Amino acid sequence: MKRNFVAIIFLSLIFSLGTQAASRIKVGVLAPEGTNWAKHMKSMGKEIKTKTNGEVKFKFYFGGAQGDEIDVLRKVRINQLQGGIFTGKTLGDIHGDTRVVEIPFLFGNDRAKAWSSVEKLTPYFNKGLNKEGFQNLGFFEIGLVYFVSQTKTENLAALKGVKIWSWEGDRIVEAMIEKMKLISVPLPLPDVLSSLSTGVIEAAYAPAMPIIALQWSSKVKYLVDFPIAFSLGSFLISQKAWSTISAANQKIVKEVAKVYMAKVNASNIADNVDALKSIQANGVEFLKFPKADEETAKKLKQEIMTKLKGKLFSDDALKKLKATL
Repeated sequence: MKRNFVAIIFLSLIFSLGTQAASRIKVGVLAPEGTNWAKHMKSMGKEIKTKTNGEVKFKFYFGGAQGDEIDVLRKVRINQLQGGIFTGKTLGDIHGDTRVVEIPFLFGNDRAKAWSSVEKLTPYFNKGLNKEGFQNLGFFEIGLVYFVSQTKTENLAALKGVKIWSWEGDRIVEAMIEKMKLISVPLPLPDVLSSLSTGVIEAAYAPAMPIIALQWSSKVKYLVDFPIAFSLGSFLISQKAWSTISAANQKIVKEVAKVYMAKVNASNIADNVDALKSIQANGVEFLKFPKADEETAKKLKQEIMTKLKGKLFSDDALKKLKATL
């Protein structure tokens, strides 16, 4: 009887070790199936599974199947999911310092300069994300953000009083709208298209690719060819899930993810260029602002920095950002 008991304990330990060795990472993604994003993520998951001999498996839920980013973050925190693709406001909710690179009018039309700052700040951002309980498998650029509207505006001053959609709770957008004296209309993202149709709002903002994907280009007449910001995203998994992966497999996951995040970035850059061409080809007029507005934009940038320093991002993050510039 004693031998049988020892055998049962031994087998239980073996089984327990076997289950711990296999890690299943469920990830919520807003990008729909069929996009370059989805294709790269699927390929990444397959390669990780192969290179870890099936010990690490990624399962992606595309097209918002697990809800929007806030829902995904909540599910990660209670371990219903182990990871997600996070952008803008939600990424800032996790670690506010990441949003220093999204300060309006910081980089102008220079997306390469913006990405260079992200690369230099990545070790600093990752340290903060780790403290918040997340492992960053890679940043990616969503692109330069543009105003699109139904109202013709010849300069920044002409935007005053325009009814613009805002993502509720996004402190950077709230600060920008306040300083530019726009009229904020908070709406869920899915309501923007219908609200442009009915006149509830006159304008919205996004990188070129989402403007096409969300069909906003069919409801607006103008695009202000004066980027207001740079938009950043990140592929995060919880430290709890990360800790279930062996050190050897963690190294493999990082190496494979690095390759595929580079592919995502290359695709996003190309897709945004194509999207801008498509928007213009569909009859949307591109508005060029006068040179004097560059000075106005610099003033707005400084006012927004001052307002959000110590509230959204730290003074240390701002100093490190300025060092990259």
